[in-house]
Amino acid sequence: MLLCHMSYIDVKYLNLISPMLPLFKKKGDNLWNFRCPYCGDSQKSRTKARGYVFRRKADLFYKCHNCGAGATLANLIKHVDSKTYDDYILERYRDGGTVTRSPVPKPEFKFDAPVFKKDVFKSLRSISELASTHPARRLVEARGIPEKFLSNDLYLCESFYKFTNTLVENKFPSLSGDHPRLMIPFRNEKGEIFAYQGRAFGKEVPKYITIKLDEDADKIYGLDRVNKDNQVYVVEGPIDSMFLDNCIAVAGADFSKPLSIGGRLMLNGELTIIFDNEPRNKEICKQIEKTISQGRNVVIWPDSMKHKDINDMILAGYSKKDIQQIITDNTFQTAAASLRFAEWRKINA
Repeated sequence: MLLCHMSYIDVKYLNLISPMLPLFKKKGDNLWNFRCPYCGDSQKSRTKARGYVFRRKADLFYKCHNCGAGATLANLIKHVDSKTYDDYILERYRDGGTVTRSPVPKPEFKFDAPVFKKDVFKSLRSISELASTHPARRLVEARGIPEKFLSNDLYLCESFYKFTNTLVENKFPSLSGDHPRLMIPFRNEKGEIFAYQGRAFGKEVPKYITIKLDEDADKIYGLDRVNKDNQVYVVEGPIDSMFLDNCIAVAGADFSKPLSIGGRLMLNGELTIIFDNEPRNKEICKQIEKTISQGRNVVIWPDSMKHKDINDMILAGYSKKDIQQIITDNTFQTAAASLRFAEWRKINA
């Protein structure tokens, strides 16, 4: 009888917060679906909803299949509306029960995941396969990119539009103006390519074009080699990430979005966000302020540093060890980050 009463209360309070959960819908017995309140769900499609509440034994749990977030119903309610959470706890446990810290079980329903292949780039030549005099190889080597990335992380695509159309039907309806690009594959934890970035060799615009083979996947480069159990460094560009240990790149995406690595939602303290050194760039400054407000670790470059990004620092003669130390010495959080950020903007204004 007590279990039935608790079940009634759980469903009651889930329905109470449903107006705050976009696209909320009951999908079946003990299964509800809506857009994830943790990550905001798919940024490409406002009609996609990948957050689910499901029952396991006597309790309801939440799981997002976009960012990987998992929670008990109590914690979901608390995240959405603290006042409703207080009422929920009071009503559900007023008869002497306790709030448990049950691990979120794996839901039984399944999704058809996109099928990726490790040999998507089999028709392309890696930069390491090119002659030393080839313009593409000379450009890459001129950037000082470590040699280990030339064989598996950097490729030459002679006709970017044509190649992309073989993977994403009619992505470029016209092949007029097709041109070669440097190709950077984005691999998941299994080494499968789920996206790639094409960098222009010349003055073609845009300079960077990122193609996603899975529209629901986050544009994160470096998932195949990052260790989520160590401190993870986050930069914008894939090439910059090649010069740092345990570093990923968000490829132009929002730095403030929750990051999931290996199915685990990363905590703020586990990430160190590294922005380009551009104090006059309003968009970068806006993102730094947002990152600080979230309580994340953020690197604010010393005033003596005049180079825009990590690759430029390498070309200016800084070693990888030098840059790692500068990052360590100039990582801030919360109030200290706010004070240092204000100084940085003022001095470099």
